[in-house]
Amino acid sequence: MTDTPRFTFAPTLADIEAIAREAFDAIPDLLRSRCADLVIRVEDFPDDDVIAEMELESPFELLGLYQGVSLDRKSVLDQPLAPDMVFLYRSPLLDYWVETGEDLTLLVRHVLIHEIGHHFGFSDPDMEALDAQDD
Repeated sequence: MTDTPRFTFAPTLADIEAIAREAFDAIPDLLRSRCADLVIRVEDFPDDDVIAEMELESPFELLGLYQGVSLDRKSVLDQPLAPDMVFLYRSPLLDYWVETGEDLTLLVRHVLIHEIGHHFGFSDPDMEALDAQDD
């Protein structure tokens, strides 16, 4: 399914959120249940602190971000400081979508799943290896 005809204008934050919600709902129940306390937010860009911390040259470099303590590092004795969060960044996602022509729904899904992978404790190299197995 392609979503190109679906949007005749730049999708809004709410549009990206709806795509992310559909993608999240499609995750198998066993995995999704481990994400019950995970907050998913869509924002236009990463904030200045994230840009500085990640030493980004441009806010367009980051499509999504996981912030929190991954499940493999959590302890029942830990006091939660803040909820674990996945951020999806609308403007960089739309820029990538326009540049590549990739299906926006698949792009948002891919970024969301990637960031949820960090919630489970997977590193970027771990996820690249898993992606390579799918190819």
